[in-house]
Amino acid sequence: MKTKLTELLNIKFPIIQAPIGSATNPVLASEVSNSGGLGMLALSWKSKQECVDIIRETKKLTSKPFGVNLVLAWNQDERVAICISEKVPVISFFWGDSTKYIKKLKQNNIKICQTVSNSKEAIEYSKKGVDVIIAQGWEAGGHVQGNVASSVLIPSISNKVQIPVVASGGFTNGQGLIAAITLGASGISIGTRFLMSNEAHIEDSYSDLISESDENSTTYVKNLFNVGWENAPHRILRNSTVKDWEKAGKPEIGERPNENEIIAYDSNNEPIIRYSDNNPVKGTKGNLEALALYAGQSAGLITDRIPAKQIVKQIIYEAKNTLEKIKKLE
Repeated sequence: MKTKLTELLNIKFPIIQAPIGSATNPVLASEVSNSGGLGMLALSWKSKQECVDIIRETKKLTSKPFGVNLVLAWNQDERVAICISEKVPVISFFWGDSTKYIKKLKQNNIKICQTVSNSKEAIEYSKKGVDVIIAQGWEAGGHVQGNVASSVLIPSISNKVQIPVVASGGFTNGQGLIAAITLGASGISIGTRFLMSNEAHIEDSYSDLISESDENSTTYVKNLFNVGWENAPHRILRNSTVKDWEKAGKPEIGERPNENEIIAYDSNNEPIIRYSDNNPVKGTKGNLEALALYAGQSAGLITDRIPAKQIVKQIIYEAKNTLEKIKKLE
């Protein structure tokens, strides 16, 4: 399946595994890349040595292209330098301006992806030299930059830029892939479906809650799970913390129910307080249901946890079947 994205990134299928924060790891990223997509690592909060180790471990597991995602709400100068020295094929930037990195990365033949939430940003970054625009719709899980639905955002952007546009938010299967391409995208970025892969670094109870959800199970909040990342709107499963906050009238920070209560501990036995941006990754113990359960609206389409390579294979199978159905309408 050839598109402008597959040709640019030298991948077989127009599928990018969204970085999904602490849930991603070398095994997941390499499995996606080995299956024909683009696996992605999330290194925004890792130490310099951790970044080097994770990148090198991924290289051991795949000879295919993979990417590193960096959140620009934090200074990423050192991590960008590491990606350059380690010859990472692709860097994806989120939540901030990547302008100062573009020239240096292009000099080192690293492909640059920039997430945007509107067509104005897409045009600006296209002119600055980024290689791929990731257009994030409001349906997306985790932290969400904009508030426009993908069905409107994708054609709005793809009609105004010449570089590949990747649809993000609400895309989880083959039908979604064909829909995104029809809207003008060259591929899709998938988070929640890969969060529900066997390789994703999350606790089983988290995946169980996603599998039990439907299309109405998530909610978009502007600054609820804010401890660790303030003023960053996000989409999550509506759990007990969300429901208690809603029952209390959605009070402001400082007046929310049970603030500063320790509800869990991470894999290093560090306490996690209510309203922290921590999600239940492997090794987390405690009241996991009350933590930030990041998930997109596409969670309602996912009922099982399967290997990443099977996810890629299934998406392509569904896409081909969808195209066959469309042909029969002619």
